[in-house]
Amino acid sequence: MSSPQDVHRALSGLLRAGQQASLEDLPSLIARHAPDVGAHQCLIYLADLQQSTLRLLAEPDGPVGQPGVPEETEDKPPDELGIDTTLAGRAFQEVRVLRKPAEHGRQCWWVPLLNGAERLGVLRILVDPPDGGSACAREEDIADLASLLGLLVGGKRSFSDTFRRLVRSRRMNVAAEMLWHLMPPLTFADGEVTIAGVLEPAYEIGGDAFDYALGDHTVHLAIFDAMGHDVSAGLTANLVMAASRNLRRQGVGLAETTEGIENLLLREFGETSRFVTAVIADFDLTTGMLTWVNRGHHAPVLIRGARWVTSLECPVTPPLGLGLELPVKVCQVQLEPGDRLLLYTDGIVEAGRHHGEEFGLDRFVHFIMRQSYARLPVPETLRRLIKDVLEHHEGQLQDDATVLMTEWHGRAAA
Repeated sequence: MSSPQDVHRALSGLLRAGQQASLEDLPSLIARHAPDVGAHQCLIYLADLQQSTLRLLAEPDGPVGQPGVPEETEDKPPDELGIDTTLAGRAFQEVRVLRKPAEHGRQCWWVPLLNGAERLGVLRILVDPPDGGSACAREEDIADLASLLGLLVGGKRSFSDTFRRLVRSRRMNVAAEMLWHLMPPLTFADGEVTIAGVLEPAYEIGGDAFDYALGDHTVHLAIFDAMGHDVSAGLTANLVMAASRNLRRQGVGLAETTEGIENLLLREFGETSRFVTAVIADFDLTTGMLTWVNRGHHAPVLIRGARWVTSLECPVTPPLGLGLELPVKVCQVQLEPGDRLLLYTDGIVEAGRHHGEEFGLDRFVHFIMRQSYARLPVPETLRRLIKDVLEHHEGQLQDDATVLMTEWHGRAAA
């Protein structure tokens, strides 16, 4: 079993070396330090953009493997693994360590790789089996190694083209490139709230976008749907989201924020038919009060106790960019711990298959309710939802489909 000094040396060594490393350096760094926590091999698999496959982040030079260990003594890992069809994928879905026997008398551990609550992928780790009742590698040491590596991957991906190429399955259009660059991570969680989002078609997003942020015990939520499905729609969505953030960070209220966005759209595009529907909301984590405005968008959906559901109706102000100068209504509702709030765009419920059958609001809500009843985590619920939506539409969406889901856990313990 690794000593505390060995574990400390591995973690501190990886941390120091990782400060000056690129994403491409991480496979060799983890291979160098993993033996100190009792691992004979540690390989990094990252989830693709649509979270359907796990892909090996290989060392740029030479075969993967552990330095000093003959290649023929190592399992030959695949370059790609299905998330819905493999043990590695199950570890990713359930966010827990799973084990199976490996060749040469060792065990293969699949360890979730996280950046906070965001699932980045999994680690494939080979360890010696228990000997005399004691494992050569302790799960808590492996978990610490995975946590540190997840932070390094999460911090380095934003400036890594290697990361972008690895997680993409096909060419991405320019509008999608802009929007993916601007949006926050797909998942955030702390002791009080979990937030997750999904967008499809991932490689051809037109004008959909979502946003969230935390500040002063308030969660800021927004979803936007710009008219069109082209680069102009992407530019409009980018402009609207940047304006929303700018006004929010100046302390501007919700109604005034939407009015400021509209004024900007009119200055930039004039009184044209280019408009954006939106829901912008503030959720007070101290009181549980949700405050929102609706600019021509679908009403948010509230699910309580996996049994009760309602649409949060609010007098709708026309979409942003039309310049109708009508008063903006601000609405409020009290949430309860355990509530799940859904913001979504019309591509989820309206776009039909070739046979004309829509996915529909009822099917959308019932899907979320079933997963809530099964206590499936928010990120995995949305991953399965979008997979079901794509299957319903035979893999071809006619419009952008976006969901932003927020689950309130209640006040964190003091």
